[in-house]
Amino acid sequence: MPHVELRRVQDGRKLHYAPHSHTQWSLGAITKGQSTFIYRDDQYQVSEGTLVIMNPNWVHACNPIDNQHWSYLMLYIDADWLSNLRYELGLVKVASWQDIPVATLSTTKWYSGYCQMVECLLDTDRALLDKQAAVTEYLSELMVELSGQVSPTSNIPTAMLVLADYLKENASEDVPLETMCELSGYSSGHLIRSFKQYFGLTPHAYLVNHRIQCGQQDLKNGNPIAEAAVDNGFADQPHFQRTFKKLLAVTPKQYRQSLLNNQKDTASEQ
Repeated sequence: MPHVELRRVQDGRKLHYAPHSHTQWSLGAITKGQSTFIYRDDQYQVSEGTLVIMNPNWVHACNPIDNQHWSYLMLYIDADWLSNLRYELGLVKVASWQDIPVATLSTTKWYSGYCQMVECLLDTDRALLDKQAAVTEYLSELMVELSGQVSPTSNIPTAMLVLADYLKENASEDVPLETMCELSGYSSGHLIRSFKQYFGLTPHAYLVNHRIQCGQQDLKNGNPIAEAAVDNGFADQPHFQRTFKKLLAVTPKQYRQSLLNNQKDTASEQ
């Protein structure tokens, strides 16, 4: 299933995430212990039995509390696929992404259903069709449950949107702060404060985060790690590896290996 990625972490004490975002919609379950969940400007203490929800490109981080043991499951869903599902269910008027403002769910029904769905995905004896059905059925029901929870359109200034698009289009280059100020019409101090207010990251951090997102996609496409590093504006492979691990708490090699393992599981089921 190319629209689904699953990650399982059994000891979160070893992982420390810097604030980052994903292009996918993310849904995770805390399966043991507790952790701190930072989501944009809010902070939550989440524990076993809680689901966490992250919209595409919303900055977040989830880290251990006082080095206490915790574990989690995380499902990454392609935003276009989920947008089409919501549209087909009649929950939105257009097949384009609309943010969901809910950050956590602690209802036993949704947590148990999530764990059952993941159990199906991890079961090597289950057919691919069973796994596809499990994901679609669970997410369809959840989207209906959350259908009344749609974020209002954010009033991000046009200058900020233009600058964000420019940074994504030129992410492989070093964009000087002076250039950003010229594009936006803001002074440097005003620009950095305003950009972080609307996007959750400073302009430079936003650019680096997008580089890592592109690097993830390159690894999914089978590109070598060194090539992914250079193509996305990193000086060398070690720099790419350090930044990748800082944001995603895994190295590019570990991430690529997890993708290969998923592909092997899928191939064996067909």
